[in-house]
Amino acid sequence: MNRKFAVNSRDHKIKIISAGHAAPAPISLIGEEPLSIRVQGMPYAVVMRTPGDEKAHVAGFCLGEGIVDQPDDITNIAFCDGEDTNVVTVTLTADRRTRIADHLDRRTYISQTSCGICGKSIVDDLVQALTPVPDGDPLDAQRALDRLIHLGDHQPLRAKTRAAHAAAIYDRDLARLSIAEDVGRHNALDKSIGMLFMDNRLSQAHLLTLSSRISYELVQKAARARIPVILAVSRPTALAVQLATALNMTLASLGKNDDLMVYCHAWRLDGSSKPTAQE
Repeated sequence: MNRKFAVNSRDHKIKIISAGHAAPAPISLIGEEPLSIRVQGMPYAVVMRTPGDEKAHVAGFCLGEGIVDQPDDITNIAFCDGEDTNVVTVTLTADRRTRIADHLDRRTYISQTSCGICGKSIVDDLVQALTPVPDGDPLDAQRALDRLIHLGDHQPLRAKTRAAHAAAIYDRDLARLSIAEDVGRHNALDKSIGMLFMDNRLSQAHLLTLSSRISYELVQKAARARIPVILAVSRPTALAVQLATALNMTLASLGKNDDLMVYCHAWRLDGSSKPTAQE
């Protein structure tokens, strides 16, 4: 964790009622606190998240929002007034600040601005702002599925609280590069991406596994990180599939009897060749 006093879970006493009898029991509850993200000293967004990995979280968030494209766009990520605060500020290079001046002046929050906008315009706008991911190499579907099935084995916070989402990223050989947990699925992905982004290893990312459903915002974040394959425990939304299809990304989820349900660009997982534009 980044913060000296970060608390990602708290002990709590409850009563368990069974067959008409009540008995006390200890339980751990997942922590949730606001995190204020400032860019160039100005407020940009406030997210509710589980404390821990704040700097990676903010780096991944900024990549997903289009605030940065490369780690070198950031001159500093720091806590305000000490590491026991819930405020992190990002300082950009002068060149990057000039390039995204309009974006910052609007203070748009891309990942959370779907209210009042039709699905078609969301996809059209995002496809224009994003670049389709490269084809890359197909993956061994069974081994990739195994990574998804065993995602929970690498979630100590979930084991403790039963309330944490996770995002894990793997390379082409399906070796794990990063994993993060958080009360929010968007936050877990920002943290996992941010860890690699800050370490200049994001180019190695090839597979993302999620403990949650796949929403269009998560597809957007993965597209910004250039991750071509997403596997999740729950099914995607129709909008997520529409966006992933346009961005040349493969989406799949866990089916009955641990089957793999693939929604678009199945060639990366089913061993077939990529269809031509005419097919």
